[in-house]
Amino acid sequence: MNVFADTFYFLALSSPSDAAHRISVEFGQNSSDQIVTTQWVLTEVADSMAAASRRKGMIALLDSIRSNVGITVVPASQLLFEAGWTFYRKHRDKDWSLTDCISFVVMKQKRLTLALTGEHHFEQAGFIALLKKN
Repeated sequence: MNVFADTFYFLALSSPSDAAHRISVEFGQNSSDQIVTTQWVLTEVADSMAAASRRKGMIALLDSIRSNVGITVVPASQLLFEAGWTFYRKHRDKDWSLTDCISFVVMKQKRLTLALTGEHHFEQAGFIALLKKN
């Protein structure tokens, strides 16, 4: 099965103090699911870890993602940006980021329903947030 990995997942993996760190690590260790993410998500992760004190960890994380055959990274493209932008414009009543809207487009295109995230935005868009606290 394929599952979409959001920024939330990668940030939780990289920070032992994150409330979702343990469950994110456990998912990675116990799942045989193929992970799908986007270059847009990875850009957002890198932006969040831009401080010099976190940069070494970000480089290791991205190198690990890029070399992992269990992770598919959907490349950024003008076509995908435009589809995300159209989705963003269509949902003016939501507080969804453009990166999230691009993620939703990819998930719909690839018929994915499960997301490695704790963000309620994914649930609002009709997906299942696997890392959401109950």
